[in-house]
Amino acid sequence: MQKTYYPKADEIQRDWVVVDANDQTLGRLVTQISSVLLGKHKPSFTPGVEMGDYVIVVNAAHIKVTGNKLDDKMYYHHTGYTGGIKSTNLRDLLAKHPERVIEKAVWGMLPHNRMGHSLMRKLRVYPGADHPHAAQNPKSIEEVLP
Repeated sequence: MQKTYYPKADEIQRDWVVVDANDQTLGRLVTQISSVLLGKHKPSFTPGVEMGDYVIVVNAAHIKVTGNKLDDKMYYHHTGYTGGIKSTNLRDLLAKHPERVIEKAVWGMLPHNRMGHSLMRKLRVYPGADHPHAAQNPKSIEEVLP
């Protein structure tokens, strides 16, 4: 009889991966990030277990989008008051908070539960080229993904 392998917490090894978002398309970049966060690139991937790596995204202000998404893509949030829906387009959000664009896109590709919230805590996004995680010796995403 074959037994199903279920990884233990101390068997999971988490690395740090750095991603350069300079001139990358938003959707294609975010699919790679979410795959690394979930741990789907590892041979011992198990759904429902946090096996992914920490991800550092640099140059978030320099991502590209195709088509008319800069003006047509809208982000909404509600203040909680009656008639309190607020909206902003992608161009304005990239100008003010470029890291939020990647965070919102990654959140849309992760499970919307406790596991997804803990995976989001493993994501670090920076608008410029420098980051304070050099001590973790991050790998490039090309080394991690095939």
